[in-house]
Amino acid sequence: MSSAGSSGAAPPRCLTVAGSDSGGGAGIQADLKTMLALGVHGMSVVTAVTAQNSLGVRGVWELPAEAVTAQYRAVADDIGVQAVKTGMLSSAVLVETVAGLLAGTPAPVVVDPVGVSKHGDPLLAASALDAVRGELLPRATVATPNLDEVAQLTGLAVESEDDMRRAADAVLGYGPRWALIKGGHLAAHGDQAVDLLSDGSEELWLRAPRHDNRHTHGTGCTLASAIAAGLARGLAVPAAVTAAKEYVTGAIAAGFALGGGIGPVDHAWRWR
Repeated sequence: MSSAGSSGAAPPRCLTVAGSDSGGGAGIQADLKTMLALGVHGMSVVTAVTAQNSLGVRGVWELPAEAVTAQYRAVADDIGVQAVKTGMLSSAVLVETVAGLLAGTPAPVVVDPVGVSKHGDPLLAASALDAVRGELLPRATVATPNLDEVAQLTGLAVESEDDMRRAADAVLGYGPRWALIKGGHLAAHGDQAVDLLSDGSEELWLRAPRHDNRHTHGTGCTLASAIAAGLARGLAVPAAVTAAKEYVTGAIAAGFALGGGIGPVDHAWRWR
């Protein structure tokens, strides 16, 4: 029995390494809400502080590499982690720092290679792309680029399902075990949001209705965190991704207006 008088077993532990979103819809805040909703204990390493709201990003302040390392070691060395999710790593120094930390962590890793915000604000320096390709992606159990990030990383423009296959192969070429190509922005699918999960031999197409809801802030962070939560609970990658897709589809459908711009998905939709 703990000193607090509780005898409950700790839930699976999941760590997010990402930027803070002051508006609460994306980044660390979305990650922790997702992890809570999916039954795991969320922990965080803050890589940057942003001033943002429903209208966009007003400022970004990156944390020093030593602060990122200290947060990570504090959690990993004492509490331990059963899955890690990475999000906004704005500079080459931070990408390299986090890749080095992941190398010593025996847990599955979901890499969301965040490049731009929902409002089009750049969140990754061009100089960091080589480090993402060469050092971060090889550490990934699952990499989860959207179509803009595919173009940024590989130079491929995706306009069809065949293009999504090519994109998956190109991303897998950088070393992740699985690539999840998020086709939510693919105009060709009209009323469907289609994603492709591939490890180079096994393919899983995930299709869901496209909801007519503009309040989608935090979608990518939420999906990656949901996958990490599933992996922390011991699910295999295809099962974790399938469950995460179902969760985020419901969260998008329940997204709500906040402020004067793009509102967030609803991380608590299953509770309402």
